[in-house]
Amino acid sequence: MSRCEQTALSRRRLLRLSLGLLLLPLPVAGRAAELRVVTLFQGATDSAVALGVTPCAVVDSWSERPTYRYLRPALSGVAHVGLETQPSLEDIALLQPDVIVASRFRHARIAPLLARMGQLVMLDEVFEFKQTLQTMGVALQREAQAQRLLAHWQRRIGQLRRRLQSVFGPQWPLTVSVLDIREDHIRSYLPDSFAGLVLSELGFVWNSTARAASGTSLKLASRESLPVVDAALFVVFQRRTSAVAEQQYQRLLAHPLWQQLQAPRQGRVWTVDGVPWSLSGGILGASLMLDDIEQQLRVLEGM
Repeated sequence: MSRCEQTALSRRRLLRLSLGLLLLPLPVAGRAAELRVVTLFQGATDSAVALGVTPCAVVDSWSERPTYRYLRPALSGVAHVGLETQPSLEDIALLQPDVIVASRFRHARIAPLLARMGQLVMLDEVFEFKQTLQTMGVALQREAQAQRLLAHWQRRIGQLRRRLQSVFGPQWPLTVSVLDIREDHIRSYLPDSFAGLVLSELGFVWNSTARAASGTSLKLASRESLPVVDAALFVVFQRRTSAVAEQQYQRLLAHPLWQQLQAPRQGRVWTVDGVPWSLSGGILGASLMLDDIEQQLRVLEGM
């Protein structure tokens, strides 16, 4: 098969995946290992590493800057091209990338310029990590790797669902609320958030407020709003870098309204690292979420 025919096939595959994404392809020469890839959102960076591709440049992480700790071993020495919200077009152009992976939400205005620099893969949903992985697998000529990762994910989900059902018995499925205790408010993540998608896939359910809400999160401006997040299980993000947020959390634990909610009364408050649970956006971060849940289950199974 000629290179032109291979490129045409690759384009057709990309078009089959194009529901929910914008793809502006240019011919790409060379094998996958030789592709120069720039990733402009967190989930794309995570997915590239999962596929065994070291990007030639990435954007800064939202926290633990410039790179999330869990990705540092794989991204040591990799160049940075600014923020996810404002990448440097000059720096990207100088790198002469073959493929640029971007977000329509973040980068629609600069898409025409990015498309002139290399093959542009632009996804609509930055937290739809399976779509990101599958699409990048095609664009980076790593389809087989992407399919293996997704198959492994589905096996883990099935095994973990069975363990959850076994541990919680007739109480399963549990209602869940995902909480981020910030310096000046509480944020409750919804079913369409990154964490929400994974928890829903595992079989957790949501209270009526969360089901009726749109978007990815609710902002609770005061402790008096706590009853709207009532659930049988709380997953609470830790903020290691914010002493103020930690103080807020400690005060919350002592508040009468908090103590009256189901999860605190039943001793079901799981504290987790907020980076993989809310900021990572890729299959590696999602896998760390499953690791956290498995750790909690090991504790419960040993009781």
